[in-house]
Amino acid sequence: MPGEKIFIVEDEPDILEVLTFNLLREGFEVSTAMTGPEGIRAIERELPDLILLDLLLPGVDGLDICRHVRAHSQTQHIPIVMVTAKGEESDVVLGLGVGADDYVQKPFSPKELVARVKAVLRRSAARNSEELSQRIIRGPVAIDPDRHRVTVDGDRRELTPTEFRLLHCLASHPGRVFSRDQLVSRAIGDQVVVIDRNIDVHVRSVRRKLQPHGALIETVRGVGYCFREEATA
Repeated sequence: MPGEKIFIVEDEPDILEVLTFNLLREGFEVSTAMTGPEGIRAIERELPDLILLDLLLPGVDGLDICRHVRAHSQTQHIPIVMVTAKGEESDVVLGLGVGADDYVQKPFSPKELVARVKAVLRRSAARNSEELSQRIIRGPVAIDPDRHRVTVDGDRRELTPTEFRLLHCLASHPGRVFSRDQLVSRAIGDQVVVIDRNIDVHVRSVRRKLQPHGALIETVRGVGYCFREEATA
């Protein structure tokens, strides 16, 4: 879990410093923003593993950022922990209602907050593991994890374990753009030695095996790859 990227949107410098220090000490990567608009742009660019989000922010408040994140396919999966001084029950319900995964009230214990972050990441990882067991059909492509089988227009295609995980990751989130680094960590995993540029080789191989539908995996120049969103069952 440490090594995952946490993005903090917080406009109070002292609190931002405390959050950053404690998360870095636990081994997380940390990026930050101090305004709502800056946070939205950076979240879309960096696609972090979790967002720590203040409720009261200049420009765009935390609730609107949460709505924005949940409304877009590239970011809707990212877990969100709201950190705010507003602790009324109605505020908690509202924050969770627009898509936050957890809610921490200021003042907070840094240890408690780090524990909350780790718990939310564990739940997110469990959901992702559950997804990996589900059969996926995207247009002519069917992916069956239980049998480790991929068919295209009903014809079976043989994929290596690395290619299978790569295809499953992309097809599980049609329209979402994954960077090469994200595909290494999310699709390939620590058990396989792969560097980010080797992902290009694996993608080319998967496209070749999906022919005549290899174009379902699209290149997003300067970013990475995605599975075409309009591909439907």
